Order: sequence, then structure tokens, then C-alpha cells
Amino acid sequence: MYAVIETGGKQYQVSPGDKIRVELLEQQEGTVTFDRVLLVKTDEAVKVGTPTVKGATVQGEIVRALKADKIIIFKKIKSKQYRRTRGHRQNLLEVLVREIKGV
Repeated sequence: MYAVIETGGKQYQVSPGDKIRVELLEQQEGTVTFDRVLLVKTDEAVKVGTPTVKGATVQGEIVRALKADKIIIFKKIKSKQYRRTRGHRQNLLEVLVREIKGV
């Protein structure tokens, strides 16, 4: 059994027991519920939402907050002697998927 959820503008395929890294949510600890479930696949059938599956939710537990690897942004205009270097680290949450409900 697995589901496809949407959070933070990205889609994730999850199964019970999976650990996923999602963009930072308002909630920092405890349990989290993902309501935007786009697809649910069980042994018997596949439910595809239009755009979401009604009544389906994915329950997860927040494991920890972390930061992604640093990304270097480098811009250069050769003829103008222009260089700019910036860095970015995205804040993430690691979520352990407990169960898929409403199947």
C-alpha cells in the first residue's frame, strides 16, 4: 500500500514506515496529518483523486528538524568583471509515515 501526497509544492510517494524530508511546516513536533492525498494504491484497487482523494489522510510523526546541504549560487558576467557568490540551506523536517487512512 502506498499513497502520493502533496506538501510544500512537491509530491511524495509514501508507504507506512517511510521517512521523508519535507519543507518546514508550521508544526515543529508531534504528529502531522497530510490532507492533500492525490493517489492511494492498495492490494485491491487504485483510487485517483480529482484533484485529491476525498476522506484520505496520511498520518506521520515528526522525527527531527534539519537543514539540507548548502547550495552555492554563483553569477558571473565576464566582460564586466562582475561576480557574486551566495549560499542557501533549506530548512527541512524529517517525518516518519505511520499510516494511510480513508482507503
